Amino acid sequence: MNRYAQYALIALVAALAGAAGYITSQSTAAPSKPAPVVASGATEALLALNLPDLAGQTQAMSQWRGKVIVVNFWATWCPPCRKEIPDFAAASRTFEHAPVQFVGLSIDTVEKVQAFKAEFAVPYPLLIASSDVMGLAAGFGNVAQGLPFTVIIDRSGTTREVKLGTLKQDELERKIRALLDEQN
Repeated sequence: MNRYAQYALIALVAALAGAAGYITSQSTAAPSKPAPVVASGATEALLALNLPDLAGQTQAMSQWRGKVIVVNFWATWCPPCRKEIPDFAAASRTFEHAPVQFVGLSIDTVEKVQAFKAEFAVPYPLLIASSDVMGLAAGFGNVAQGLPFTVIIDRSGTTREVKLGTLKQDELERKIRALLDEQN
């Protein structure tokens, strides 16, 4: 495959992922099931990741075990992601002194993510993930691998929430508070 075809394919995949995320974020239907269906080993595979941060230092997802971990798969080119990140930043500040860790897994370049972090004052770690990491999303029910996609893991290491599409600050904070209250 020549370089032009590769770029065209990447652009097509990016457009489809952004469109899937946008369409999903427009849904107002409440989920009918109380707990997500997660494939065996999906949470452990996510927590086993070691990914570079914006300084090039490898960060182990496992370092945040024992906290509520909010993992957000996103990209700078994804319109619903850009809409959602300010709410995530605000929610992370709300819980800055609680056993809660937000982590952004960006499907993008370091340079673009650094600029985004500066523009939106994102206070939590943003890690650089390859498109292969998006494959983990299928184990959480996101077979289409749409963005944005959020996984919330409780303090005992169990996935308790998954959401394809945007999460508003109040909804996100409510979900986190419920887990913190339940595990105290």
